[in-house]
Amino acid sequence: MAITASQVKELREMTGAGMMDCKKALTATDGDMDKAVEFLREKGLATAQKKASRVAAEGLCRTLVAEDGKKAVVVEVNAETDFVAKNEKFQGYVEEVAAQAMNTTAKDIDEFLAEPWTLDTTKTVKEALAAQIAVIGENMNIRRFAQVKEDNGFVASYTHMGGKIGVLVDVETDVINDEVKEMAKNVAMQIAALKPLYTNDSEVSAEYIAHEREILMAQIQNDPKESQKPEKVIKGMIEGRIKKELKEICLLDQVYVKAEDGKQSVGKYVEQVAKANNAKITVKGFVRFETGEGIEKRHENFAEEVAKQING
Repeated sequence: MAITASQVKELREMTGAGMMDCKKALTATDGDMDKAVEFLREKGLATAQKKASRVAAEGLCRTLVAEDGKKAVVVEVNAETDFVAKNEKFQGYVEEVAAQAMNTTAKDIDEFLAEPWTLDTTKTVKEALAAQIAVIGENMNIRRFAQVKEDNGFVASYTHMGGKIGVLVDVETDVINDEVKEMAKNVAMQIAALKPLYTNDSEVSAEYIAHEREILMAQIQNDPKESQKPEKVIKGMIEGRIKKELKEICLLDQVYVKAEDGKQSVGKYVEQVAKANNAKITVKGFVRFETGEGIEKRHENFAEEVAKQING
């Protein structure tokens, strides 16, 4: 049977697939729209598998906060190139992933990928991702998500560099006003910029401290001048260096980047805002995602890549 332009247009709007792919799907299924959609889904999955070997280390982090501020989520979705990460279609898809993650009960990313896709419950999240890969034409990956809830306060969010970094901050407080919200945003910006590993030193394990002591002791023993110092002095040096390191990796002990005197800690800044607003404020925790962190990026010659595509 003859396939009309209006059928192709309808299928394209339903699936987001290319015009020629839609025409082929309709021809292969004798114009049956439902079967054509299934045909494209199957083709999308095959295309996704073919692209899966490509490294997806670019992408976006997106945060989403509930209207009442009591709950928020941050997600990281990867693509192969920064060009695609700036594409409106990709950005829209990442927002959809964030909306899904906001309400998920999944405990990890595997459970999340296996659950029904809210916008089309006939697909799983993973199958919907595969369909997006077919449309966008690059390998993509929903890498991780994190939810933060705070019934006795609010969750602040911040994204940096157009979504390269996403931050959530858990703030317990009995006063919520513009000043307290601004404080939370400033703390989120601090986290984005200075990459703390812990909220405060109570979160640092004894094993971590012991390991650092061993490293510092080895450094001193390998230094002819340092190693000759009395044991008591060496112990003091080690403890001093550990204290300095903790101030760098623990959020509340870090020097607040906006401190006028260049000395005020983040913890003291929070206390200052609390006192000024007659509030009890505790920064309980944070989540910081940075796009592509820990993923080994593959560097290839672009001209060679194009040649491979043409010849391949």
